[in-house]
Amino acid sequence: MSAQRKAADEENKEVFSEEEEDLEEALREAATTTAARTKSGLSKQQVISKIPEVVDDFLRNFLRRSGLSRTLNSFEAEWYSSAQTLLTETLMPATPTTGIFFIPDALTHRQLLHSELERIRRETHQLRQEVLAAGESMVRMQRERDFHRLQYQQVAKDKNRLIEDFKQLKKHLESYEPALRQLDDKYQAALRQKMLISLEKDRVQNNSEARLNHEKTQIKKERSITRSDNTDKAKSPKTRRPKSSQFPICSRRVSPNLDPPRSLSLSCSIRAHKLPISCISLHPRKLILSSTSDDHSWRLWVLPADGEKVGQMLLTGEGHSDWLSGCSFHPDGSKLATTSGDTTVRLWDLCQGCCVSTLSSHSQPTWGCSFHSCDHFMASCSADRTVKLWDLNSQCCCLTLRRHTASVNSVCFLPFSNLLLSCSADKTLALWDARLGVCTTTLSGHLHPCNHAAFSLAGDIMASCDSHGVVNLWDIRRPVSAVATVDAGPLGANHVVFSPSGQTLAVASSDRLVRLVEVDSCAVSSLSGHSDCVQSVTFDHSGDTVMSAGSDGLINVWSEHKEAVTETS
Repeated sequence: MSAQRKAADEENKEVFSEEEEDLEEALREAATTTAARTKSGLSKQQVISKIPEVVDDFLRNFLRRSGLSRTLNSFEAEWYSSAQTLLTETLMPATPTTGIFFIPDALTHRQLLHSELERIRRETHQLRQEVLAAGESMVRMQRERDFHRLQYQQVAKDKNRLIEDFKQLKKHLESYEPALRQLDDKYQAALRQKMLISLEKDRVQNNSEARLNHEKTQIKKERSITRSDNTDKAKSPKTRRPKSSQFPICSRRVSPNLDPPRSLSLSCSIRAHKLPISCISLHPRKLILSSTSDDHSWRLWVLPADGEKVGQMLLTGEGHSDWLSGCSFHPDGSKLATTSGDTTVRLWDLCQGCCVSTLSSHSQPTWGCSFHSCDHFMASCSADRTVKLWDLNSQCCCLTLRRHTASVNSVCFLPFSNLLLSCSADKTLALWDARLGVCTTTLSGHLHPCNHAAFSLAGDIMASCDSHGVVNLWDIRRPVSAVATVDAGPLGANHVVFSPSGQTLAVASSDRLVRLVEVDSCAVSSLSGHSDCVQSVTFDHSGDTVMSAGSDGLINVWSEHKEAVTETS
C-alpha cells in the first residue's frame, strides 16, 4: 500500500508540475500577447474578433477533470487573492490612450460595447440634428439665392431698359443740337446787338448834350456881341466844330469817397486769348472789359453780373500787324484806342466794329494811350522816347513832348485836368502841361526802369512801379520825393491802378500775384490765381471787384462773393 501510495504521489507531482508548466506557459503567452498589443500603439479602440477561453475557467476545468481538488482549492484561493491583481497589472496597457483594454469576461465586454453603442447613438443623434440644421440653412439660403436671382434679373432688365431709354434720349438730344447751336448763335448775336445799341445810344446822347451845350454857348456869345459884328458871325456856321480843337480850361472834380474792397476771392476766370494778354481796360459806364493780346487782336467782354459766373465775348477786332500793348476807352464809351508794336495807334468805333482812324507818327512801338476828359484829345507814348498829343477831330499830332532819354512806357491824364503823367525806362516820371506842351516837374526816385504810373481819381496821389517791384506813392502837391515806398519784388511790377475811393492800390506783378496795397497804412495783401506773369489790373466802378490779366491768357475776376471758380472761353 505504501508503495502504491508513493507511486501515486509521484504521478501527482509529475502531473502538478506539468500543470504548473502549462499554466506558466499560458500566462507567459497571454502577457506576451498583451504586451505586443500594448506596444503596437494603436490610436483607436479595437474589438477582438476571437476571444479565447478565460484562463481561470480553463484551469478550473483542467484541475476538475484531473481530480485534483486540493490543487483546485489552492489555485482558487491564490487566484482570487494575488494572482488576479498580478494578472490585471500584467495584462493592462502601459498607457490608456492606446484604447486597447483586456476584456476579462463576456459581461464586461458587453458593457463596454453597450457604452460604446450609447456614445455612438448620441453622436449620431447630434450629427443628425446638425445635418437637419444644415439642411434647413441650405434650404433658406437657396430661397434667398432664388430671391436675389430674381431681383438681379429685374435690376438687369431695368438697367437694359434705362440704357435703351438713354440711347434714345441721346439720339433725341443730338437731333436738337443744330437747333440749340442756332439759337445760341442768335442769342449771342442779339446780346452783342443789344450792347452795341446801348453804346450807340450813349454816344448819341453825349453828342446831343454836347451839341445843345455848344448851341447855348453860341447863343450867349451872340447876345453879348455888338450889332456891328453880327454880320461877320452870320457867315460862319454856328454848330460846325473847328478843325483844330483847343484844350479846355479844366477844373478837377473830386469823386466821393467809396468803401474800399474787403476780402476778395476768385469768382470767375475767362480764357480770353491763347497768347499773353498785355492790357485790360474797363468801360467808363458799363461792365464791359477790353483786352489786348500778342495775337494781334483786341476783344470786348461782358463781365458776369451778380449771381452769374460766365463772361461773354461781345466784340473782337483785328487790324494791327504786330502785337498789341495797350488799350483805352473813349470817355463816352463809344470808341476804343489801341497801341501796338507796329508803331501805330488805332481808334475803333465799337458800334460799327471797325477801325475809324489810324494815327501813325511814332517811329517805334507804342506802349500806351490815354484820353483827355474833354473827349477831343488823346496822348500816346512810344519806345521812341516821345509822348504825342493827338487832336481827334483833325486826326493829327498837335504836340510832341520830348524830355525822357529812354522808352516812355506809360502815359496818363490827370482826371478832369490838363496835367499829363508819363513814366520812362530812364527811371524818371514827368508831369506835363498839355495845353502849353511843357514839362512842369520831373520826379526821380526809382533805381530801376519805370513800367507804369497812374493817378488816383481824386487826383491828389500818384503811384509808379518799376522793373524790380518797387512801388512809390507821390503827393502831387509835393512831388519832390515819394511819400511812401512798397516793395513788391523781387520780380517786376507791371501795372498799378487806384480804386475809385483812392484808398487801395492794385499792383500787377511778374511773380503771378495781384497785390492790394492800402494807401494809408501800406499794408499789402495778395491774390493768387494766375499761372504766369500778371500784366494788367483794374477795378470796377464801385471798387468791390478786381479784374486782372496775365501772360497765361486768362482774365481773373476777384470779388467779395465766395463762390466756385468757373472758367469760360
